[in-house]
Amino acid sequence: MHSWFESLLLTFVPLFIVIDALGNLPFVISLSEGMSTRDRRKMIHLAAVTATIVGLAFLFFGQFILNIMGISVGSFTIAGGIILLVLSIKYILTGKVVEAFREEMIAVVPIGTPLLSGPATIATLLLLVGQFPLYMVLVSFVLNLLIAWALFLLGNQIVNFMGKGGLRAISNVFNLLLAAIAVAMVIRGLEMLGIISMST
Repeated sequence: MHSWFESLLLTFVPLFIVIDALGNLPFVISLSEGMSTRDRRKMIHLAAVTATIVGLAFLFFGQFILNIMGISVGSFTIAGGIILLVLSIKYILTGKVVEAFREEMIAVVPIGTPLLSGPATIATLLLLVGQFPLYMVLVSFVLNLLIAWALFLLGNQIVNFMGKGGLRAISNVFNLLLAAIAVAMVIRGLEMLGIISMST
């Protein structure tokens, strides 16, 4: 039985890694290049709201959606783990997860989703809610989005302090951890389906 602090830590850290606010910061800055301070803040606010809505929808109704579609949690966990692994490998190799593009709704797509609340975050939320109390996962998710929101608002100052190279180095470490979490998710899904047994 985990203590309150342990549960918070075990739910916060995986979400912190998959949301990867520091790693996505250069991407957000490049998308907002040329914008006024007011427009940039408006874009960041909208992105945070979008990510929150998408994440909460799957957090509260994800299991219902899976049941309707006849998908087991184990199968979804395996699929989510594979997606996480592919995303982490792609970022490590290319330095980006999705190609940057400019349009009026860049706050919604790609920043709000899939960067903040994409397949990786959704899969992680569903996995965590099966292992920890819903309120604990909710608290960790909201805390992570608040951190991402604050980092994006302070983006220029952070880049000036750390440099883009420093942000890339930190992001690469996060993505190595993400790859490890992805493998663990696949193994967990295989266990849930009874395909393998890791018990000693």
